Amino acid sequence: MTKWTLNEIAEATDGVIYHTENHLINIADISFDSRNLSEGSLFVPLIAERNGHEYIDSAIGNGASAAFWSEPVEKAPKDFPIIQVKDTLQALQQFAKWYLKKVNPKVVGITGSNGKTTTKDMTEAVLSAKYKTHKTVGNFNNHIGLPYTILGMPRETEAIILEMGMSQADEIHVLSTLAEPDVAVITMIGESHIEFFGSRDGIADAKMEIVDGLKSDGVLIYPGEEPLLAERTAILPEERVRTFGRTDKENLYATKIEVKSRSTEFSVNLAPELKITLPTPGEYNVQNALAAILVGIEFGISIKASAEKLEQFQLTKNRLEWIEGFNGSQLLNDAYNASPSSMKAVLNYFATIETNGKKIVVLGDILELGELSEELHRDVAASIDAASIDYLILYGEKMRTVYNEVKGSFNLEKIRHFSGEKNPMVDYLRKIIQSEDIVLLKSSLGTNILEVVEKLKEKTLM
Repeated sequence: MTKWTLNEIAEATDGVIYHTENHLINIADISFDSRNLSEGSLFVPLIAERNGHEYIDSAIGNGASAAFWSEPVEKAPKDFPIIQVKDTLQALQQFAKWYLKKVNPKVVGITGSNGKTTTKDMTEAVLSAKYKTHKTVGNFNNHIGLPYTILGMPRETEAIILEMGMSQADEIHVLSTLAEPDVAVITMIGESHIEFFGSRDGIADAKMEIVDGLKSDGVLIYPGEEPLLAERTAILPEERVRTFGRTDKENLYATKIEVKSRSTEFSVNLAPELKITLPTPGEYNVQNALAAILVGIEFGISIKASAEKLEQFQLTKNRLEWIEGFNGSQLLNDAYNASPSSMKAVLNYFATIETNGKKIVVLGDILELGELSEELHRDVAASIDAASIDYLILYGEKMRTVYNEVKGSFNLEKIRHFSGEKNPMVDYLRKIIQSEDIVLLKSSLGTNILEVVEKLKEKTLM
């Protein structure tokens, strides 16, 4: 399907077309990976550790129809259409901003230390009750991924839900001013990336950058019980702020919360007789759902309609995902990312699950905590209830702190610490996992516990 012409892209990015007289060449897609593009794509050679311009021949061989180009024109292939721009990343962002305005959907921007991916998935489900939706896929939530998400949007899209991630100051500012959200959501302020911000105050300042691009009549939704946000939202008129949480001080709050092994039920103050069921466990997911419901209210979607959609929503893979393990076990895979607060929350939930088998917990290092790493890992250790766990398996050098803190509470045969090569840990887990056991796996993505998840998914011992 044709999305754009070469001329449209050049005009959107202040670029100049070279090596073709046909400025109406059809472009159907974009890609910054020369190995993974479809026929009719625009190749975007980004400059990072490697210079993407070096892969132009690969892009052409794989079907690219044109490319952005920021190097001297004479370095480009002579018989291949290029759009000369000052900076290929800036051009990608300009192009996305232009296309977003052309399609003109409702725009929701979501950020937060934890819960932004789940809230994005829930919000997309809610808005699908009324609109044709498009959302961030996977972890495409940064200065490259967000414009890529926008440019992947079908022209008939009526609402786009954009996840906004960060690892340093000003990143959310860039994303928000590009997307110009109608509604901005901050899920929570935690400790993720505290290595780069020094404190939760610094994280709160960075997350508040999401209002920098908020439309003049746009609304900010945030957890009202977070004092770091409450004091910062004073810059906005009261009518442009909505809060969610657990107390009757908030615009929307939850009541009658009941967490089950595979689902969560609750009601809300604005529809007290309605029971809302989430197909995912954990009280913290109620907070994510409240944010999504508030977004729906802003766009004219009833709480009843939101509840119906939330009952069916699909979580992004590797987020609190129950999957079949080998030997008749069940794996609770939450190994895509971790912060101290999210790790403590899932440990609290796991402690409540009833099972006929053993409860086995596998925790990997939490990364990007900087000087606070040891203290925050110790905080995680304090939340571990040894009485509710049969085996505790810890992986990584930072988890050594947790091991030293809790080993006195466990039979030494029931707690193990591993680092480096993962196969010894996998072998140990294979020895202890039996039918009806449940296994929680949680870590930062960089620890790559997902590799362990894959090896435990096999149905029988190898």
